[in-house]
Amino acid sequence: QVQLAESGGGLVQAGGSLRLSCAASGRTLASGRTISTYDVSWFRQAPGKEREFVAGISWSGRDSRYADSVKGRFTISRDNAKNTVSLQLNTLKPEDTAVYYCAAGVMFGNSNWNTYSYWGQGTQVTVSS
Repeated sequence: QVQLAESGGGLVQAGGSLRLSCAASGRTLASGRTISTYDVSWFRQAPGKEREFVAGISWSGRDSRYADSVKGRFTISRDNAKNTVSLQLNTLKPEDTAVYYCAAGVMFGNSNWNTYSYWGQGTQVTVSS
């Protein structure tokens, strides 16, 4: 079964950078559509906290949206030819430590995680002080 899969997480010192990637494990999701036809967002969840919206990008890549806490530090992008969506994390802070998830849906930039149809299993990002 086709799923979303995140990669690129790891341990980094404060001020460092990481690049996360989200890809579909097969050409199409269960709907028969490719990830390139979906809006995609990144969420994160720290221990004991709610899952929170980080960034979103429209299916065309033309529009993007960021949480205030990451604006100016994180950049979301996509390559529809490769069916991948990336999240560049710069100037990382200890409070960015969380499991990061990508999700595909049809409501661009929606911060309600319940509205997304497809999810990956997450990748751990740990920022040491």
